[in-house]
Amino acid sequence: MGKAKYILLDCDNTLCQSERLAFEACAELTNEVLEKKGKEKRYTAESLLEDFVGYNFRRMLVALQPKESFELSDEELNEYVEMELGRVTKKLSQKAVECPGVTPELEKLKEQGYPMSVVSTSAKSRVVASLEKCNLDRFFPKEHVYSAATSLSPPSSKPDPAIYNYACKELGVKNEDAITVEDSKSGATAAMNANIPCIGYVGIYGIEEGEKKMEEMAKILKEQTKCKSIMYDWKDFQKCLKEVEDQM
Repeated sequence: MGKAKYILLDCDNTLCQSERLAFEACAELTNEVLEKKGKEKRYTAESLLEDFVGYNFRRMLVALQPKESFELSDEELNEYVEMELGRVTKKLSQKAVECPGVTPELEKLKEQGYPMSVVSTSAKSRVVASLEKCNLDRFFPKEHVYSAATSLSPPSSKPDPAIYNYACKELGVKNEDAITVEDSKSGATAAMNANIPCIGYVGIYGIEEGEKKMEEMAKILKEQTKCKSIMYDWKDFQKCLKEVEDQM
């Protein structure tokens, strides 16, 4: 074990390939909302990802209302959020797969004595469903899975650093003594604002969107969110970890 006292990990598209699956379910429900409100706009999973990557569904619906000129009551908003959670959780429990190379690296971290925790924007039930489907839940006790949507009152969402501050307090570790791994600008911004050194994982973009997008995200995470290291493949995690620990 090196200088880091805790390894904090995002889940969606960092540990598990779950973002696109979740957005498929989100797109279906979003289009139902738009149709009910008499709007012509329709989303695919891809276009929803383009506009709202890193958002939880509540934050997405809040942002969508002025964008598409409609209103939801608090009661409607809560109903749709619950509906989305059920649909997404079911899909992830059936189809989620781990990001390539995750298991061997988590095994190494466990052998090295690093304690690990998941810190996600997504609802806890959704995160646990992904972890269980990918057989990664054995690395993370449920009490060490933290969710901005579930663990906080009121709920929050990255890039708000609240979930990172909460997780570190609960785990008894100073923010600056932890290291996290994030794949999105919103997640890495949350880590930056919480003063937690961050490894930016961009390999998922190469898998799902191609090398150009991967390099674009590498530049964003390095320059805009001040990630201490950029990881293109999980097999490089130990090298990235050392690079960050050398800066601590």
